[in-house]
Amino acid sequence: MSTTPAFRRLPRAVREQQMLDAAVRVFSRRGFHAASMDEIAEDAGISKPMVYAYLGTKEELFIACLHREGARMLETIAGAIGPDLPPDQRLWHGLQAFFGFVATYRDGWVVLYRQARGEPPFAGELAMMRARMAEVVAGMLKRTLHAEGREVRETDLEIQAYALVGASESLADWLADRPDADPDQLATRMVNIAWLGADQLLSGEVWHRPAEG
Repeated sequence: MSTTPAFRRLPRAVREQQMLDAAVRVFSRRGFHAASMDEIAEDAGISKPMVYAYLGTKEELFIACLHREGARMLETIAGAIGPDLPPDQRLWHGLQAFFGFVATYRDGWVVLYRQARGEPPFAGELAMMRARMAEVVAGMLKRTLHAEGREVRETDLEIQAYALVGASESLADWLADRPDADPDQLATRMVNIAWLGADQLLSGEVWHRPAEG
């Protein structure tokens, strides 16, 4: 397929985004190995040499998709968490934005979570995104504790942050297969699960394992 004159007249940034949109759709359907550059070019309505010229090899194109979808997701979450909100509302708004992203960009989520994690060359990219999300959650908990004059070990904050991120990812993957599910309702349910434990942690309550006889 040849590249249309209309496509050539578009700004370069717009052309790249259209190619990335097509690549995300194809990668989500086929997976990295089964997807072909021919199919991606056809989906984008351009020539295959144009895809190579703009975004490089298939591996480079997949990484570009990961970076865009990951940045879009993190920016969506960060933009939803108001610094002046109470901590439970910050958590809810963050989860609402996260699940809303998955509901809106299902193909992007499939590429990020299902396709990337099973491929060693790309799993590291996903791990870095997960680490950034955990840092945001841990920072939110830490600021709340400091405001109440309490200190919690960094390890405890990190563990709770990763537990919340992991649980949210699993629910997001559940949501991706259910177009009729309500992301706002799912965010509320996740807060009910997560915040009860976080609230007890903030209040200094901990569970102690039974003494061994």
